[in-house]
Amino acid sequence: MRKTLLPILCLALGLGLAASALAAVKTYQVTGPVLELTDDHITVQKGQERWEVARDASTKVTGDLKVGAKVTIEYRMTATSVEVKPAAAAKPAAKKK
Repeated sequence: MRKTLLPILCLALGLGLAASALAAVKTYQVTGPVLELTDDHITVQKGQERWEVARDASTKVTGDLKVGAKVTIEYRMTATSVEVKPAAAAKPAAKKK
């Protein structure tokens, strides 16, 4: 029984850690009227700014989404690439006179 219980406990622990890592990603919201709507993005007016938020087939939509509708969009910021720049060379100290 111990041999079957240990893998099950490890799997449950791994799934729990993965779920908590996903839950730790901060979410944000933007609210305003829809200006543009396509299969891959929604553009919303927030004050004087236009916010364009990407969407895909997995985006959950509740209600009748159309241009002019007031919506609240919940989104996450996710890095798509990271480029590390080389550190700047240290400047030599100025000589005192």
